[in-house]
Amino acid sequence: MESPFLSILALLAIVLLVTVTGGVGYLTLAEWRDRRRREVEKREQRRASPKKR
Repeated sequence: MESPFLSILALLAIVLLVTVTGGVGYLTLAEWRDRRRREVEKREQRRASPKKR
């Protein structure tokens, strides 16, 4: 027979695993979005700056 303590511990481990995995996924997506935004801003800034002769 399985102990209720082990069931709760297993459930807690699964919840923490899902939470940490979701957090890592969110941070990865946010970093990718920010990098794309910075690249677009850099390109626009290069286009807008007057060219030196």
